[in-house]
Amino acid sequence: MNSSRLLAIDSATEYCSVAYTDGQQLITRGQEAPRKHADLILPYVQDVLAEAKITLADLDAIVVGRGPGSFTGVRIAAGIAQGLAFSQDIPLIGVSSLEAMAQQALRLHGAKAVVAAIDARMGEVYFGTCLAEHGLMVMQGKEIVCAPDTVKALAAEYEWFTVGTGFVTYPEVLAARFGTEARVTPTDIRFPHAEDMLPIATQRLINGKAVAAEDFDVHYVRNEVTWQKLPGRS
Repeated sequence: MNSSRLLAIDSATEYCSVAYTDGQQLITRGQEAPRKHADLILPYVQDVLAEAKITLADLDAIVVGRGPGSFTGVRIAAGIAQGLAFSQDIPLIGVSSLEAMAQQALRLHGAKAVVAAIDARMGEVYFGTCLAEHGLMVMQGKEIVCAPDTVKALAAEYEWFTVGTGFVTYPEVLAARFGTEARVTPTDIRFPHAEDMLPIATQRLINGKAVAAEDFDVHYVRNEVTWQKLPGRS
């Protein structure tokens, strides 16, 4: 059993969450609270660390939901995670919102194939598909932002589980695009949770994918907003 001590922070969507694991215990906090993320994350972090009986300096890495999602929400989680990591020289690991929701579908429903869509506003969705590999959800190709009536048909050999708010906003449009031979099973998963970022991040830490705080980058998918990294280092 892996014993890495990881703290995960996510506020990319309307749901704000923090989770901790050391390979033996799992401690979580979270709620759906739009526009309150900045007020909730640090108290959640303090609660989780106190319950785990550790300090920030004891962590091996901090995991952060890197998007896609709300520009403001992604910036809040990334900024707080960077600040915490920078203060203790702790590396960061980014996990996609879409991958996290797919991992949640694996945890809750045993899903092996997941189609994820987050309502991106402006008539578009953040979209991607994931397949399970050795107990972890892996993005197939790139995450994209597109109009819901332009997504590609789904491969017929899988049973696809749907996750994300895109299926709340555009259920008929997306279903029509998936093709008549696709087997699609709806779920009630609308948002990512920090808990489901932890198994993905654990493997990425083992694989040497953690980065220094000043090198961390978010993934908006859209290009209108540029993330500013921490100053002071090139």
